[in-house]
Amino acid sequence: MPALALLVLLVLGLHARLAGAEFPLDALRRAFPAADAFGPVEGDPPVAAAFRAGEVVGWVFSSWLTVRSTGYSGAKLDILVGLDRAGRITGAAILEQKEPILVTGRDQRDLEAFLAAYVGREVRAPIEVGRGASARGGIDAVSGATMTSLVLHEALLKAARTVARAKGLLGPTGRLDLERFEPFNWSALEAKGGLVRLRLSNAEAEAAFARRGFVLFPEAMGRPEPNAPFLELWAGLATPPSVLRNLLGARAEARLRGRLAADDQLLFLATRGLGSITGPSWRRGERLQRLTLVQGERTFVLAPAMLEPIETLAIEGAPELRERYLLVLPAASGFRPEAPWRLQVLLPSLAEPAATVLFELPYVPPAFLLRAPGEAEAEPAWLGVWRARSFDLAGLAFGLVLLTAILTFQPWIVRRRALWRRLRLAFLLFTLIFVGYWQKAQLSIVNVLTFTQALLTGFSWDLFLLEPLIFVLWTYVALALVFLGRGVYCGWLCPFGALQELLAELARRLRLPEFAVPFALHERLRAVKFALLLLILGLSLGSLERALIAAQIEPFKTAIVLLFRHEPAHVLWATLLLIAGLFVPRLFCRYLCPLGAALALPARLRQFEWLERRWQCGQKCRICEVTCPVQAIHPDGKIHPGECIYCLRCQVNFWDDRLCPPLIERRARAERREALAQKAAAKPGAH
Repeated sequence: MPALALLVLLVLGLHARLAGAEFPLDALRRAFPAADAFGPVEGDPPVAAAFRAGEVVGWVFSSWLTVRSTGYSGAKLDILVGLDRAGRITGAAILEQKEPILVTGRDQRDLEAFLAAYVGREVRAPIEVGRGASARGGIDAVSGATMTSLVLHEALLKAARTVARAKGLLGPTGRLDLERFEPFNWSALEAKGGLVRLRLSNAEAEAAFARRGFVLFPEAMGRPEPNAPFLELWAGLATPPSVLRNLLGARAEARLRGRLAADDQLLFLATRGLGSITGPSWRRGERLQRLTLVQGERTFVLAPAMLEPIETLAIEGAPELRERYLLVLPAASGFRPEAPWRLQVLLPSLAEPAATVLFELPYVPPAFLLRAPGEAEAEPAWLGVWRARSFDLAGLAFGLVLLTAILTFQPWIVRRRALWRRLRLAFLLFTLIFVGYWQKAQLSIVNVLTFTQALLTGFSWDLFLLEPLIFVLWTYVALALVFLGRGVYCGWLCPFGALQELLAELARRLRLPEFAVPFALHERLRAVKFALLLLILGLSLGSLERALIAAQIEPFKTAIVLLFRHEPAHVLWATLLLIAGLFVPRLFCRYLCPLGAALALPARLRQFEWLERRWQCGQKCRICEVTCPVQAIHPDGKIHPGECIYCLRCQVNFWDDRLCPPLIERRARAERREALAQKAAAKPGAH
């Protein structure tokens, strides 16, 4: 017998260990180092209890299982988080992530070090994340991986607060949460406490009426099935999106909220069975005779106008219902949605309508519909980031306004070569130093990959808004593509492109030789960047990690973001490209840049053509073709919209009457006419 008991204990212990091993043991220990044992993953939200000396000291949970956290690319992001009974984070371990950190020169160890800064932080308090945030009591973002840091922060904190709310660590009551939405079917909404149910079988109802000396069913009706429902009533607070949107669907919810005042509250009521909560003539009276709402010491008299029938329900798994209503409680009624209430139903006898019995259905708002008073406001993470970087955004906005002015007034600027040259060099320095080295706002093919992945896996603007300068730049570039083509970014706003051009300018001043690529070879080489783009996009459909490895052909992170503090192979690659660019201007832009290829594809759709040409271009004159830094001008004089970087050099040449042959001829003719006129005026007797 003792041996059998020992065997049972061993089996039970093995089962507990296996249940608790749904999370890796080493990750559990990193998430809650003070625990000496862990329980199985269970409950809603699913957590594994953390034990020390046999007592529960906290919980460990997965951000993916708790809040379905996703990364910047829209792919699954899973962090194992520990939370003690005081509401403090005890640790975190990354279980799965597909963030594009390889191209930043960072690895998972940097992300783990970032998460370690959360240990000891209370989930009730706001936590700032960003560059230099530690000086203000926050947490510094990983250098070169700010967006990934913010995504990790959002996932960890949202999951931790969800578990803290469920465990009652944020207080028993709170304000109504009108922001969060979680999808539920009917049974899940019942299980969460969003809907409560009162069920009276025919037998139970008949007994209740009999105790009052009443007969429920008339003799002519006979005795119905005893276990069948006489009245099955569901009720619940429907104002939060997690209830109303699930019940009605998003469109019906939007239409309904458009008709209501901001602080109006909604209760959902539904029934099935022989009994009714309204009766056949409920619309005719001044009040609902069968329904009363009680909250604390207050009783609410309900009018028929407050009851809105629901034609159809969108929620999955709803039972067959006889009555479906939304009860609208105006803001002026004084109803408090965060406080418990009870619904009183006065049911009449089917045999004697004057004989009635009162039944009650109590309701306590579940924690998942409330935001506790101690909890920080549920402000989107990106909003705080934009506020913190207002100075940086102002600087970028100044640059974009200046660039817009240059492009708008280019007909006046390009007639003044010295002015154009000074503006061009000054703006390239602004792009390199402010946009690139200071703000690290270098756009990349990685941005295109993450956008594509987000479209395929579940798009969310919030993730892209986490890096405000990148978002503003992409917005400006998208508009510029429609108006003028790809050259606005590649020629003016790309920090690596600016670095190449400034180095090429230095090479010219040092009189280094410049090699001209034959046009036939140039036409074939420029196809390479399109092949690279297709390769990277194709890899991303199967494996984002492989696509990110292929995307490292871009030297942007090495040369701009990390300032050459990268692995030797990456530094060597970036250096070789810059050296080659001294002799073949913008070599990388011309032949290898996958981002340039992506921007070139829609270039022909531009709506305006502001670059002027003459019929002599490419026939009598090829100066612009020879001086174009990226060979975007064909031998026939036409400008290729997918290759032009909109530097305006050809427009300066176009209006230079000492360089452009047609203008030289025109000036020579004018000078001859003037000379003849002066000669004629100098003859004796001329007037």
